[in-house]
Amino acid sequence: MLTATAAGALLGALWFVPSANATSTGSHDTLRDDRPTTSASAPHHETAASSGRLADTGSFDTTPYVVGGTAFLGLGSGFVAYSVRRERTGQARGAAF
Repeated sequence: MLTATAAGALLGALWFVPSANATSTGSHDTLRDDRPTTSASAPHHETAASSGRLADTGSFDTTPYVVGGTAFLGLGSGFVAYSVRRERTGQARGAAF
């Protein structure tokens, strides 16, 4: 019962956490041309921070999270199996006395 109360309180508190939006604070009425431009002069290297755009980092690598989650799931199920086995052998010994 205590666990359910704690989980409900946590979910209730998280309900009021604002969501993050990746929008700029500038005017949204202006249109930008994001196409790369070529020039015969020396190239101008513009960073993502100076252009106001987010960097394109490619796909998100989820491999470490899948491996870690699987390991913790296996560890947790091992603890459950161990505790159930220990409980059953404890009851059998207690009944014999």
